[in-house]
Amino acid sequence: MPGLLKKTLFSLASIISFTSALLLFVALATQKWMSGKILCITGAELVNASNPELVKFLGDIQYGLFHGSKVRRCGLGMRQSKFSIFPQLVKKLNAALHVMIILFLCVAIVFALVSFGFCIYNAVKVPYRSVRGPKGIHLWNIVAGLFVVLAVVSFIAAVKKHHLTERIANFSESAFQYLILEEQYRSSFWLCVASAAAHALNLLVVAITSIDFPEFKPKTEEVTVTAEDLMY
Repeated sequence: MPGLLKKTLFSLASIISFTSALLLFVALATQKWMSGKILCITGAELVNASNPELVKFLGDIQYGLFHGSKVRRCGLGMRQSKFSIFPQLVKKLNAALHVMIILFLCVAIVFALVSFGFCIYNAVKVPYRSVRGPKGIHLWNIVAGLFVVLAVVSFIAAVKKHHLTERIANFSESAFQYLILEEQYRSSFWLCVASAAAHALNLLVVAITSIDFPEFKPKTEEVTVTAEDLMY
């Protein structure tokens, strides 16, 4: 493959790696992982609310890995509150799983930046060792993508298997019990999915650099020297 094209592809791979790390950082910093509708089942049962009256007992919840907020309606008007996962709420959750999700994302950011560094190195120098060439970049992207997938799968397991939203909604609620009617993954979650997809794209881009394309050289015309040319 021509050197300029190879450097361009490695530069593109470095941009993708850095973008992946940036997406994960934004996902950790923002608190829009999950949102849902909650029903104050205790209040609805107390007044024997029918279907049209249930609107007075519907609320909203939104949370991330560190903070969140919820709007509660139990027939007494709207009450809005904010909560923090650490240090109080984590005791009510599966703490090990929740911390693992954060650690997985942090490790994925580190390896995405390692991939970024090696892509830059290969863009400015000709790779001469496997760990510094395409094989090395493949390794860092696979590791980073794997940790992102582990974080995403762990979060889905926390929501579906360990009822994360329900536990958060009922935290510090002694008089009322809330039922989860609807759950929806939000932008921070999909940023992690996009980061994993970016690493998969990077594998393809770096793989193209290993293909030996024919290098086209301009055809030189043969100069014929005649006797008349020699006379002049």
